[in-house]
Amino acid sequence: MSESMERAHETIEEHAPHADPWARRVAMLVSLLAAALAVTEIGGKQAQNAYLTHHVSLSNDWAFFQARNVRAVVRTSEAEMLASLPNAADPAIQARIKDARDNAARMHDDPASGDGMKQLQAKAHQEEADRDHAAHRYHSFEYAVGGLEIAIVLASVSVITRMRALTMGAALIGAGAATAALGVAANLF
Repeated sequence: MSESMERAHETIEEHAPHADPWARRVAMLVSLLAAALAVTEIGGKQAQNAYLTHHVSLSNDWAFFQARNVRAVVRTSEAEMLASLPNAADPAIQARIKDARDNAARMHDDPASGDGMKQLQAKAHQEEADRDHAAHRYHSFEYAVGGLEIAIVLASVSVITRMRALTMGAALIGAGAATAALGVAANLF
């Protein structure tokens, strides 16, 4: 067994000096592109998770808005019904009318708790903007991922075909895609 190992080492040493350094450089390029691809995909997943988080929060805000709206309508209707009663001038009825109107007004605007329809609408619009921004980031990361994948394929094909122009193309596309991914990560795009 040791004799065959020695022969293998000798064979490797004989061929090592004649190995093409260009192929090793292409392998390094592919390694760098793959690392950039992995990091870019992580950024894309984070953007996708942010999108989903904002989308769920947005849905909750609008559902709460609708619930507050229904409650406001019910309280407004209650006040109008009480006001139309023949004994509406009675102080007890007037107190109930005031309470119903106050509750309806609080459903529309409640800055103290932040749960009024006005506050919920503002919060929902902010969630929409955050969701849309996360979606844009996700799609931008996906384009960068596509560019890096194409660059890896071109670099791999360049080793097989020995076409150095493909290597240069892979390097340029990969650099552009990696730069775009960095720009998205830094919120420049």
